[in-house]
Amino acid sequence: MTARTRRTVAKRREYLWCYVLLLPLLVAFGGFTLWPIVASWWYSLFDWDGVGNPTEWVGLANFVEVLTAPDFWRAFWHTFLFSLVALLIELPLALAFAILLNNARLRGRNLYRLALFVPVVTTTAVVGIVFVALLDPVRGAVNEILLAVGLVDAPINFLGSTTTALPTLMGIDLWKGFGISLIYWLAALQTVPKDLIEAAQLDGARRASIVRHIMVPVMAPIAIVIMLLLFQRSLGTFDLVQAMTAGGPVYSTDVVPTYIYRYAFSPEMQAPRYGFACAAGVVFGLLTLVLTLLQAPALRYRKRVAV
Repeated sequence: MTARTRRTVAKRREYLWCYVLLLPLLVAFGGFTLWPIVASWWYSLFDWDGVGNPTEWVGLANFVEVLTAPDFWRAFWHTFLFSLVALLIELPLALAFAILLNNARLRGRNLYRLALFVPVVTTTAVVGIVFVALLDPVRGAVNEILLAVGLVDAPINFLGSTTTALPTLMGIDLWKGFGISLIYWLAALQTVPKDLIEAAQLDGARRASIVRHIMVPVMAPIAIVIMLLLFQRSLGTFDLVQAMTAGGPVYSTDVVPTYIYRYAFSPEMQAPRYGFACAAGVVFGLLTLVLTLLQAPALRYRKRVAV
């Protein structure tokens, strides 16, 4: 065996081990990601309750029903509102806090960062249960404080009113995810050259001018990625809504994931409609894909700026 042949065999053996080590991940990806996607498309073509094998073929009837259902579009609008709150409020607010906490002269800044990030790693279901207790109109601590200081004359039913339930959930969701946006911005701030900031300070530039004319332009490519990540995350809001209101009252806080869950698993349905729920999931996935593709110009701008 020549030296070249031995090297070829050694390389193939090395690559073989790479594939062997990747095999568990590929199996998990196929079983828990790829197969559910394919199965959802297949089951969406049946009128199926999730028990046994699907036999009643309905074709595209489930998709037509989803697209013509006002409840689905209301849930989609609520889901989109969560994304708007994340982009228009959480994103700029997290940037402001990141700039503040990036100041090396600020004492205890690591403690502040930790305090803002703790909600991110806290289990969402636990957060929901705790806030349900805090916002209870009868014995909730929030209403007791508001009544004690005289801000309200009667308890506010934060989660039981159709006018306050959705804004309340959006506020809690913003608080819950604020820390991850803060971390993104803190990482982006590390890409801003310190010598540019120092030069601007020597020239007498104010803090607001430095942020506007130096920090923001330098971070623009990364900011677009942060925006996309935040948009995708907010579209998947489910566990907080399910834990606190389950889409109520009167579906005023219903989002697409809770809408799908209700038709597939909720006991309030007389008979589960698993096929219809799969069709709703497929439609929601396609709508999410379209909304993501609409942001392609921003990605092209990021690539052009990076070059």
